[in-house]
Amino acid sequence: MIPFLDLKGINQQYSQEINEAIRRVVDSGWYILGNELECFEKEFAQYCGTSHAIGVGNGLDALTLILKAYGIGEKDEVIVPANTYIATILAISANHAIPVLVEPDINSYNIDPQKIEQKITKRTKAIMAVHLYGQSANMDAISSIANKYGLKIIEDSAQAHGALYKGKKTGNLGDAAGFSFYPGKNLGALGDGGAITTNDDIIADKLRAWRNYGSYQKYKNLFKGVNSRLDEIQAAILRVKLKYLDAENEKRRKIAEYYYENICNSKLILPGVENKDRFSHVWHLFVVRVNDREDFQQYLHKNGIQTVIHYPVPPHKQKAYEEWNNKCLNIAEHIHDTVISLPISPNLAYKDVEKVIEVINKY
Repeated sequence: MIPFLDLKGINQQYSQEINEAIRRVVDSGWYILGNELECFEKEFAQYCGTSHAIGVGNGLDALTLILKAYGIGEKDEVIVPANTYIATILAISANHAIPVLVEPDINSYNIDPQKIEQKITKRTKAIMAVHLYGQSANMDAISSIANKYGLKIIEDSAQAHGALYKGKKTGNLGDAAGFSFYPGKNLGALGDGGAITTNDDIIADKLRAWRNYGSYQKYKNLFKGVNSRLDEIQAAILRVKLKYLDAENEKRRKIAEYYYENICNSKLILPGVENKDRFSHVWHLFVVRVNDREDFQQYLHKNGIQTVIHYPVPPHKQKAYEEWNNKCLNIAEHIHDTVISLPISPNLAYKDVEKVIEVINKY
């Protein structure tokens, strides 16, 4: 079976360095808010081109804390794409704000900027720009709207580590950005983890306290904070893997390009890219659309190819948001009904890529 994602194989490439990093932390006797986190934060901020990176417990916490830091709360509205992973929306709900769902562009799967303005009201405070599947959203158009209405831009960069928009990395395209280091991400830890990047000194200072019980100094709590800290072991592991991120992203791009050049089946719609720039995309996922998805997925499985559906149920059809169940979002629903993700990872052998293509072309 060709795996959808071989995490064990990815991490084994760096096993010696990872083991040394873990041992370094264990031997230090300091396991939370120590040197490894401080170094990773500096290195990740430098990588993204931002002034600050603040390590937190996971990607959901990153987005939740950004909204909190900007004072976005009860009855405030946040524009968000309707086809994002539910964590983006949960972050808004966690702050008692109102998620306002906007249809995506059918080709890029990112939020359609042309549909944003009609959703803005006097209560709108921010636009959550999700760089879905590893491709930056159309930030020029989003920034233009945000500037016109005085809105914050918060990037959900959970799937877009190293992605570019006009030469600038995600995480440095808005007011603040949330990253996830869930193991399956392009930059993945060996457990949960996340980070916030920003160029806003005041917000960064607040966030460092909020993630740590609202405290800068032990037992002195200035804010009603939370416990959401990227631990020393995960920070040390991420320092190792950050060094190889660009090279791994380039491998993903080569596989994506090979898929583009060789998949030839009219039943499939290949992913679209903004401005036809496939090389700014980091291909966290290679997502195609096919009408008879269940049959197609079973066919691939029978032929030894594992696939995953990202995501089978749109947020507004989830029981968690049953108040939205009567909403009609045709584009988002069509995407969720037809998308399927093909294997793509930096350690996927080219013979396996060729087999995927051969099997698909015979479907």
